[in-house]
Amino acid sequence: MNGEYTLSREDWSLHRKGYLDQQRHQEKVREAIRKNLPQIISEESIIMDKGKKVVRVPIRSLAEYHFRFNMNQGRHAGQGSGGTRKGSIIGREPAEGTGKGPGAGDQPGVDYYEAEVTLDDIQAILFRDLELPNLQEKKKPLLASPTYEFRDVRRKGLIGNLDKKRTLLENLKHNAMKGRPAIGGITPEDLRFKTWEERVRYETSAVVLAMMDTSGSMGTYEKYIARSFFFWMVRFLRSKYQQVEIVFIAHHTQAREVTEEEFFAKGESGGTRCSSAYQLALEIIAKRYPPADYNIYPFHFTDGDNLPSDNETCLEAVQALLSQVNLLGYGEIVNPYYRTSTLMNVLKRIKDERLVTVSVKDKSEVYQALRQFFSRPQGKSPPNN
Repeated sequence: MNGEYTLSREDWSLHRKGYLDQQRHQEKVREAIRKNLPQIISEESIIMDKGKKVVRVPIRSLAEYHFRFNMNQGRHAGQGSGGTRKGSIIGREPAEGTGKGPGAGDQPGVDYYEAEVTLDDIQAILFRDLELPNLQEKKKPLLASPTYEFRDVRRKGLIGNLDKKRTLLENLKHNAMKGRPAIGGITPEDLRFKTWEERVRYETSAVVLAMMDTSGSMGTYEKYIARSFFFWMVRFLRSKYQQVEIVFIAHHTQAREVTEEEFFAKGESGGTRCSSAYQLALEIIAKRYPPADYNIYPFHFTDGDNLPSDNETCLEAVQALLSQVNLLGYGEIVNPYYRTSTLMNVLKRIKDERLVTVSVKDKSEVYQALRQFFSRPQGKSPPNN
């Protein structure tokens, strides 16, 4: 072969150092997100700004290995003075960030910085192990958006689907057979085109009924907890399921179906009659979502301070719902300063696996509520994202 070549003894592994450092940094960020998920998803800046804020997560700095001279010991010549045994302690490093006494420390601490992570980074980790439980195949499967995959290579096709690599290889092969092992003079016989296949996927139909107590007993703290849960629930459903409908119900003594914007922004007052939400859910199911055609998931969040005379009515409505749904989630927000009789005590009389109840005492427990309601069955592997 005719041509000029340049040989280099340069260590090309150094060129990958920046890429490897970037990979290590990204893994540190993912690790920090995983460790801080309960706190991150309850960040007020995320909920109030509808997920548009970038979140800052503290990350320990990445330090390269290096030799460090110990000024507390004398001169060193590279060998010991003898007399040591296996297991002997030859020195101790002072604790980080502490001094010699009980006062202010005089030692440096551990460096860290706040990395900016997007909502997509958080969702990828948070939603990985979540799914709608007990999802069943119904009579009316819905067609999801088709996907296209390049699975074959052909001699003819659209120029936009030209496979440049295979085209050049074919040209090189043809030229080599003619005694010219080089690339050049590409002919129509050298062209190779990628061809795609349409994959049609069907999803079983499902509906989620989001029910939230907006009565006077639901203060700013309680409403924030409820909205935090539903905020992440809506994002989870829309990121993983194309054919899931969401119905928003707000209630005090009366329940009504509202828009998504009203559900998250509008505040109300008055007394509490939780049965109104469950009865409205039953009406909506009867009119629009027959259980034979839909997987049904009602989720209700309240402070549990229900009108005592309404508890039995509420119990009957919940039992009627359980006969038609895949799972019913009840979340009760426990106020840390006082406690009254709650609806939770009444619902505990129901012995049905489809009823899942959680108590939320702190905003960081919203994460556990999501995992409890949307947990994957044990032994089932996560999807490949």
